[in-house]
Amino acid sequence: MELTPLRYLRAIADAGTMTVAAQRLGLSQPTLSAAVRKLEEELGVDLFSRTGRGLTPTEACLTLLEHTDQAVRNVDEGVRAVRALAGLEAGTVRIGAGATVVTYLLPGVVERFRRKHRDLRVSVREAGSSQVAEALLKGELDLGVVTLPVNIPGSGELMTVAKAQDELRLILPPGHALAGQTDFAWQELAGEAVVGFEAGSSVRAVIDQAAAVHGVGLEVVVELRSIEGIARMVQAGVGVGFVSRMALTETTGLACRDGRLVRGLALVRRRDRAPSPAAAAFEQDLHAAMVSAL
Repeated sequence: MELTPLRYLRAIADAGTMTVAAQRLGLSQPTLSAAVRKLEEELGVDLFSRTGRGLTPTEACLTLLEHTDQAVRNVDEGVRAVRALAGLEAGTVRIGAGATVVTYLLPGVVERFRRKHRDLRVSVREAGSSQVAEALLKGELDLGVVTLPVNIPGSGELMTVAKAQDELRLILPPGHALAGQTDFAWQELAGEAVVGFEAGSSVRAVIDQAAAVHGVGLEVVVELRSIEGIARMVQAGVGVGFVSRMALTETTGLACRDGRLVRGLALVRRRDRAPSPAAAAFEQDLHAAMVSAL
């Protein structure tokens, strides 16, 4: 049974006459009468008693309206909710990224996004690239920023919306022999204690592989996820460390003299799912931020 005739039925029951109901609905009276007759034929009952004063709902009509009024209200509420989403008046954007992006890139993006769309919410999950990719595949996230490559089953179902390169730079404890230099060579780190990202993380793999190419095996003495934690360990003299350029000023951190030490970042989402209007708007803002910041 279609909802439109039920809306007509309620309008007639409230108005008491076919003429008034037709005026309120913006329909011709013959059109409205035909809709009622069709509904009566479908149900096999009379829905209105015709009196000198107009139309009175029959018991069958009242019973039908009792059961359908809530359904009509629910559909109306659903339509309003969908229109709110489409109009960026409601909804939540779910994004996942690693510690660097969550700490240094996303705050500005989220602040600008919320300033434009006050009624939208942003849910941020901090996790490693593999965990972010898995959450995207499960539908738990709308967008993710990951370090490339992502090697997990099903990663082919993810599409790359934008790419950027994030330079990793060396930070030193106070009084270190390399202090005052603007760059370093891998051989200068042979035997150095290193405060590193956790083993198995994508960024740690980038650093270890670059060192290995130049014949250096890094002596990692502490492993952390947090850039802030790495920086504090380095400041305390535990060892040298690598952090994103996003966490540093232009004059701090040593670049790699043997070739820029970079990791590829990608903004990704599921290939088979179109983003919601809210996610699409956030994706656009995050894309622009990645291009300008990295």
